[in-house]
Amino acid sequence: MIGVAIVAILAAVALPQYKDYVSRSRLADASTGLSTIRAQMERYFQDNRTYADTGTFVSPCNNATASARTFGSFVISCSGTPDNTQFTLQAVGSGPMVGFTYTINQQDVHATTALPTDWGSACATKWIMKKGDTC
Repeated sequence: MIGVAIVAILAAVALPQYKDYVSRSRLADASTGLSTIRAQMERYFQDNRTYADTGTFVSPCNNATASARTFGSFVISCSGTPDNTQFTLQAVGSGPMVGFTYTINQQDVHATTALPTDWGSACATKWIMKKGDTC
């Protein structure tokens, strides 16, 4: 009976820690997706000197097949329409990552715009990637 009690206590402590660990590993999908699409936007800018569509060239943000891409549990899309000098990308969590929203812009400013309440609060200057992290 004592053995069962010890196992129950260990499980009660370990399970929440494991869930946090799994969530943190899924957050890598958001940062990877945002960084990948940002690199595509910068390549497009180098070729066309604008983030917006120009002539027959379509910005990665406006490309119909690529306007919303899925990276793991995150959907990466453009927030608004890119213009000549600026864009903002966002990663919105789905499934087990609902409540997480991250952004990045042309100046490489990372922001956390939404988090589950038990993870902390939003941050305009960095991505909150672990529970209890502060801005």
